[in-house]
Amino acid sequence: MRPSTPETNGSEPRIVSVQPSTTAVIRGTVEQADLPTFFDRSFGALVPAVSGQGANITGPAFGLYHGGFGDPVDIEVGFPVDRPIDPEGDAVPSTLPAGRVARMTHAGAFDGLPASWGRLCTWVDEQGLTPATFYWEVYVTEPSPDMNPDDLRVELNVPVEG
Repeated sequence: MRPSTPETNGSEPRIVSVQPSTTAVIRGTVEQADLPTFFDRSFGALVPAVSGQGANITGPAFGLYHGGFGDPVDIEVGFPVDRPIDPEGDAVPSTLPAGRVARMTHAGAFDGLPASWGRLCTWVDEQGLTPATFYWEVYVTEPSPDMNPDDLRVELNVPVEG
């Protein structure tokens, strides 16, 4: 087993088949620099909206990005839930799609995510697959201010055809 480095951290890219997942989200168009604030505000609003309707969060938080890796980003921030919620404030029901997905896990601080996304997208191209125009991150490890950033794990997902 080789040690984890910025170029090799996380898992190797692979293709998986996923089922649709009912979600509760807040969607926005956000400048890259404002993403941490948007995530914090969204999670703060989603938890009471979901629990107030008697729904349950069934997995870790995610960010679903529509379009490319530009700035600003069109993003849905949310959680998978056990049933659709009714719209409440900015919180709305949504879905993570079913299908074939190129996936890998990024290990380490968030500032390494662009390199991991680049690695996954390059792998998709090398496999002759066509990526969708959206992608998502699942925050397997819940970030906290006092944690070691090396302990973070983020699952990267790109729907593919081909």
